[in-house]
Amino acid sequence: MSPLAQLFAVIAALIHVLFFFLESIAFSQPKVWRRFGLKSQADADVVKPMAFNQGFYNLFLALGVFVGVGLVHTGAVASGVAVVVFGCACMLMAALVLVSSNRHFLRASLVQGALPLLAIALVAF
Repeated sequence: MSPLAQLFAVIAALIHVLFFFLESIAFSQPKVWRRFGLKSQADADVVKPMAFNQGFYNLFLALGVFVGVGLVHTGAVASGVAVVVFGCACMLMAALVLVSSNRHFLRASLVQGALPLLAIALVAF
């Protein structure tokens, strides 16, 4: 696995750690829930349990990518690459679901999916 593919995968994972922070830790702050398109505290209160869960989902994807890169560096290259590609593929597919659900989320989808796509492409080629 090339160092550039690893770099893209790790940066994608770090972005997903940020998503975890926003969704599971800081979601109660109006400046945060407004980023997710919510208009009121009442809406945020309804969505908060789902956001909390989604944040942990993003954290676990990130941890998977970190573990995969670690495996690559400890000599378990095939296993590490498989874990990294799986984590990045999940991130990419989630980005595609996001933009297909609402075109207004194109920018967010690009933030979520571009680096995992680049990492997968570098592994494939």
